[in-house]
Amino acid sequence: MGLSLDFGTPVNTALLVYILYTVQKIVFPPIPDLEPKSVPTEFKNGYSWMPKSHAPTVLYQTYTPKTLAKYDGRDCGRILLAINGIVFDVTSGRNFYGPEGMYGNFAGRDASRGMAKQSFDMEMLTPIDQPLDKLEDLAPDEIENMRGWIDHFSNKYIICGKLVENDAA
Repeated sequence: MGLSLDFGTPVNTALLVYILYTVQKIVFPPIPDLEPKSVPTEFKNGYSWMPKSHAPTVLYQTYTPKTLAKYDGRDCGRILLAINGIVFDVTSGRNFYGPEGMYGNFAGRDASRGMAKQSFDMEMLTPIDQPLDKLEDLAPDEIENMRGWIDHFSNKYIICGKLVENDAA
């Protein structure tokens, strides 16, 4: 009563060939070609890991209210704003801080008082030809609120400089 193979019928032969082929595919899987056939240069039907151009380099600089004012996002330029002497590049948030954004009045300005008081009125902004707002009259909860905004901006945007008095730079 041993095992015997009968290749007498074509069905048995075809079944044996199919089983051997399947076992061979499982035991010896094909090795994938890991090298790309060509280097992708643009997005077509999937993700391309090569950018068309690199992001511009951001240098840490010292700004005054007058030099900061030109970064208000007009003409599709960079958008910067300052909170308590820290200048943030908020260009990626153009929908919020751009000329048509709901916080557009802070673009290119010191937004410390407005952020502390949760007010987006123009009265919260110090004129650019005046000394920086010392924020001495803020209540402790307003100062804490401003620190919360600094933490939020620090985690979301690039810190690109510091804000100093007009005659200090």
